[in-house]
Amino acid sequence: MPDSSFCAEEISASLNINTPSPVQPLCVDWPGSEQVELFIKRDDLIHPIISGNKWRKLKYALLEARQKGVAEIISFGGGHSNHLHALGYCCQQLGIQLMALVRGDYSQNPTPMLRDLYQWQAQIMYLDKATYQQRSQSDFIEAWRAAHPNAMIVPEGGSQAQALPGVAEILQEQKQKFSHIIVPVGSGGTLAGLIQARQTEQQDNTQLLGIAALKGEGYLEELVTNLLPRSAPTNWHIEHRFHFGGYAKSTAELHTFCQTFRSNTGIGIEPVYSGKACWALKQKLAEGYFPQGSRVLLIHTGGLQGARQ
Repeated sequence: MPDSSFCAEEISASLNINTPSPVQPLCVDWPGSEQVELFIKRDDLIHPIISGNKWRKLKYALLEARQKGVAEIISFGGGHSNHLHALGYCCQQLGIQLMALVRGDYSQNPTPMLRDLYQWQAQIMYLDKATYQQRSQSDFIEAWRAAHPNAMIVPEGGSQAQALPGVAEILQEQKQKFSHIIVPVGSGGTLAGLIQARQTEQQDNTQLLGIAALKGEGYLEELVTNLLPRSAPTNWHIEHRFHFGGYAKSTAELHTFCQTFRSNTGIGIEPVYSGKACWALKQKLAEGYFPQGSRVLLIHTGGLQGARQ
């Protein structure tokens, strides 16, 4: 049933979201780390399932769905999608049917993420690569809208204009100042939200460094700029050297790095997003990228589906 009086605080409480997430020192002995101050924002701790930027990007879409009495949500993702995993749990808790359009056919060997979606009563449709590539095309979206006229369609990764206010809260809920903020980039929504929030929070001098989690030089920049107004700050950059071959691609060395990082810091990371961001930070420190005395914040965007077998 529609409930226009339902507010953001109520939906957060109903899902047991634990915000604000803490900012803590990142204690590592990487070459160059002694020249700067390192911190990590633990968005992975806000919920055991709806963790990190997945909640940030979904918050206001879910609020609108609850206020309008939306009974079905359609969204997109791969077989290890943190976005679909978080959305599937949210929909199950809120009594909303999820239709998950998944890249690739996992019907004979579903991933742990997909097994969870089945358990949460989501409907899953497997799309071949060519069909999935149409996911952002207007005629493809309109065909789904015509077939499901009462459904809300949420883009891949939850990245849409509606996601930016939720992402902005990452900066709004803590007032420390940093010279650099580092975040992994997949669908562009988190970086876009931080760019917009930096202007609002009067942190225009803070440099935002996105770490590409997939091959997409130019493509990822376009995803980000398409979500932003023309007046948005331009002091941001996406580093494309650390995608390890593409989305969800990795190496034995990266897996070992993630395991060592967890052992040394007590913080879990995975090789799809957070592991690549941490690897990039280590490399940039060694290269002397950050001026001496810099205050560097790494945002842990949560989601450990990439570490599940």
